[in-house]
Amino acid sequence: MKLTDAYVYDAVRTPRGKGLPGGALAGLAPHDLTGQLIAALKARQGEDAVSGASALMLGCVGQTGAQGGHIALVSRLAAGLPHAMSALTLNNFCAAGLTAAGLAAQRASAGEPGLMLAGGVEMMSRVPFMGDQADYYCDRDLARALRYVPVALAADLLATRFDLDREALEAEVLASHQRAHAAWETGRYGASVVPVTARDGSVALARDELIRANMTPERLAALPPAFAEAGAAGADAVMLAVRPELKAVNHVHSIAACPGMADGAALALIGARDAGARAGLKPLARILAHVEAAGDPVDQLTAGFAAMDRLLAGTGLTLGDIDRIEFMEAFAAVPALFRRERAPDPGRVNVNGGHLAMGHPMGASGAILLTTLVHELARCGGALGLVVVHGGSGVGAAMLVEQVQTGEIA
Repeated sequence: MKLTDAYVYDAVRTPRGKGLPGGALAGLAPHDLTGQLIAALKARQGEDAVSGASALMLGCVGQTGAQGGHIALVSRLAAGLPHAMSALTLNNFCAAGLTAAGLAAQRASAGEPGLMLAGGVEMMSRVPFMGDQADYYCDRDLARALRYVPVALAADLLATRFDLDREALEAEVLASHQRAHAAWETGRYGASVVPVTARDGSVALARDELIRANMTPERLAALPPAFAEAGAAGADAVMLAVRPELKAVNHVHSIAACPGMADGAALALIGARDAGARAGLKPLARILAHVEAAGDPVDQLTAGFAAMDRLLAGTGLTLGDIDRIEFMEAFAAVPALFRRERAPDPGRVNVNGGHLAMGHPMGASGAILLTTLVHELARCGGALGLVVVHGGSGVGAAMLVEQVQTGEIA
């Protein structure tokens, strides 16, 4: 969908902590993370601009426990934002944070007079993966009827289909950690990341916790495949029934080739040109287009490609026209396939690292990538940027943005 009047005025994120008990952020609550981002946006853009927003929209996948009870509403209440500000919590699996930003952009283009806060939050230390305990996660008969396969197994299926070996996957993992470490060391995340404070006022986490600067090819090669046992328990049979041309699923993803479970949040201030002008704000970027896509629930992790292709076709652009791409590293096979099949300029894709190094707080991830992109475009002076995200059971989305300072395009 092309958008006519949607701008990002600011975007911030937390560092990503280990999404396990003992992680640096595990002692906090999801609304604490969003609250600290709201406070940061107030400090950067003014109390009136943020408190005067018309809506708070948050993506969140595990909507139970600490993230239950309508986490966007809980976050609004905990942050002391006006009761007249509407709240929306949405689940679109790993695309949810970008979907929230896309919805805000659509509302702005449709004439929404106010600014909007849009992003996502996920604390996997508090609500673990599949923590909502949906029936089709564990009821084998229902899973078979609905063609549900755990997303990690689908990553191995993707690698099998496209003949991606361990070497190709491990190259993605190593590069992600190296780029993320270099980005932090050179201060590239200084404009976008807000340190998180603990309840006693001390700094709980100032930079992404999962990066391994000492990652080596030898260490990666020594790790065993992570999902062969789960495949043998029934998932392989479901996948091979859909892909009968394959004799077996080659289980090549080690634990390092998976995006780490993480705690994190991201929030963007989005609105129409007039809404920003009334608040005295200057935009960072214009959102030019947003596309949602869906695909086969077994052949997962391809819907992001479909969303990207539809967006590029609808705008008349090619990957060569894009200056920076934030392509979700949803298991190593996905970026490996992107690089091999689409041959993007490697100097434009995930230049500051990705999910394989920094982790995947599911409902926040799309908003994290958007936040990284708008600040990276400003840093490098690029004109156009693209976010591509992928989610379980065939969910995907893509968003095109333009740095405002380079001049708008029709």
